[in-house]
Amino acid sequence: MGLTALAPVAHRVFAGEEELEGSTVLAGGRVALHSRRSPDSSGQNEDALALLATGESSGVLAVADGLGGAPAGQLAAAVALESLAEAVASAVTGDRGLRAGIMDGFERANAAVRELGLGAGTTLTVVEVQDGRVRPYHAGDSFVLITGQRGRIKLQTISHSPVGYGVEAGLLDESAALLHEERHLVSNAIGSVGMRIEVGSPLRLAPRDTLVMGSDGLSDNLRTDEIVGCVRRGPLVEGAARLAALARQRMQSPEPEQPSKPDDLTFLVFRLGTAA
Repeated sequence: MGLTALAPVAHRVFAGEEELEGSTVLAGGRVALHSRRSPDSSGQNEDALALLATGESSGVLAVADGLGGAPAGQLAAAVALESLAEAVASAVTGDRGLRAGIMDGFERANAAVRELGLGAGTTLTVVEVQDGRVRPYHAGDSFVLITGQRGRIKLQTISHSPVGYGVEAGLLDESAALLHEERHLVSNAIGSVGMRIEVGSPLRLAPRDTLVMGSDGLSDNLRTDEIVGCVRRGPLVEGAARLAALARQRMQSPEPEQPSKPDDLTFLVFRLGTAA
């Protein structure tokens, strides 16, 4: 399906989608998106995503993954993104800037999910785009990765999970992490008393750099080099289609020594330039 361009300070939140794909222009670039319910689930898709347009060269991209082991994961993801969207719109209207709006959004999201009183939780990963620079913010194990056209990784967030910290500390390699029996555990999330926001440094995107952000339905089924290989060159929409197809194949057709974790799958792929 195709998505129309968003007006300044408008927002689009997609939650509970059984199947969604498309592309649009945002923040001086093009974004391709995909969201699909787990192939082994008849329930709702607990992932959600948001596109928040705040100006011709600025905007916010966000992914939330409702925690499957908690009640109302889908509701938590939707509430978190709506809270973020409201905070960003308020900050931009009040000339307080995107960073302030995003930080407020995390706090509002955490309070709103806790106020549901359901024990619900969700990851929340956000990327601020402004005049060709990007900055990641996250709580949980949904990820952000930026690759150059030749495949050099310029940014990769650390998953807030026991397995993610094990990889960062050098105790696990990526192959072991993808096959680890506790890779589904998350140690920081929206809806928790001790929620914390990890904020990355600003990074200027080169003209052919590609940004990928997604739920663990992507990162638990594909290795980093596979994600990079799908999107580092060629039309953005085609790269997104390759990512979706390969992740779906892994979920539905397990092979020895290959990661395979049926799950909801949601991701965004962004590149500067409207014809990217």
